[in-house]
Amino acid sequence: MTVGDLGEFGLIAAITAQLPRGGRTVVGVGDDAAVLATPDGRVVATMDLLVEARHFRRDWSAPADIGGKAAARNLADVAAMGATPVALLVGLAAPGDLPVAWAQDFVSGMAAECARTGATVVGGDVSSADAIMLAVTALGDLAGREPVTRVGARPGDLLAVAGVLGHAAAGLALLGAGLAQPAALVTAYRWPRPPYHAGPEAAALGATSMIDVSDGLVADVGHVAQASGVLIDIDTARLEPGDDLLAAAARLGASGPAGPAERSRPAERAESAGQGGGPARALVWMLTGGEDHALAATFPPGATLPARWQVIGRVTEGQGVSVNGRPFRGRPGWDHFI
Repeated sequence: MTVGDLGEFGLIAAITAQLPRGGRTVVGVGDDAAVLATPDGRVVATMDLLVEARHFRRDWSAPADIGGKAAARNLADVAAMGATPVALLVGLAAPGDLPVAWAQDFVSGMAAECARTGATVVGGDVSSADAIMLAVTALGDLAGREPVTRVGARPGDLLAVAGVLGHAAAGLALLGAGLAQPAALVTAYRWPRPPYHAGPEAAALGATSMIDVSDGLVADVGHVAQASGVLIDIDTARLEPGDDLLAAAARLGASGPAGPAERSRPAERAESAGQGGGPARALVWMLTGGEDHALAATFPPGATLPARWQVIGRVTEGQGVSVNGRPFRGRPGWDHFI
């Protein structure tokens, strides 16, 4: 059975039958709009678009993976403000010949990722389109905390990250080469697992700024540097590619297919990182690969951080981002229009 066979309202009924109701939901799916309880009095809101063949491919990712990824990239933005994700609103446009089972599996993946944070899907819309397009809005609760924004990094602060770097970019490069190993990297591309709890944790620890690493570490830290009017230096000696990244770099080789963020002057980027050979490619993934949705934050000097936060650099006087004290040459991360 296809979504065209069910029709708009049949599809909505099939989707919503799978969705649990959240504890903060006053009015859920089925009315003109949802109503949520907001004890803090403020709502963190963000939204993101995913377009088939641009953000995902159905021959590379199962529908549950796509749903999980769509949820993760939005929920991570809420966490990056120091907030707890509460709810999602989801717009789904799809061809009429899309199997209903695909849509149901997509929603199951989205619901599973929401469950990792205690969030729920509270509404949305469906429409027809020539390709699958997703518009997801995430809402979050600050629980009395002040939001942690990109503005606030100060000279002397530490730069730290929580979560993995480079895994999704390596997984994408592997899939582009027709490879499926190391499997953990391919899985990381298909369905990232952001460290949601690290966001509110960073806020409680006094983080001065924070961002979701969605487009690449250098690119996203650059947004913080620009907003805060500082220079942030990344120390690659503190970025140690794991065995999977090194294995992927070795399998692909120096001349293998590049991921989107690698297609601009990779040799210069490797030089800037101070590395050579296979480890250089792994390091470029960590520096410029997006879609892992790690969190990068700055903390006051001398801050004692939990194990999940790894210090990888410092904030100084100046402007922009440097790597090992030198300007980073080449493309710093993903840009839709480059």
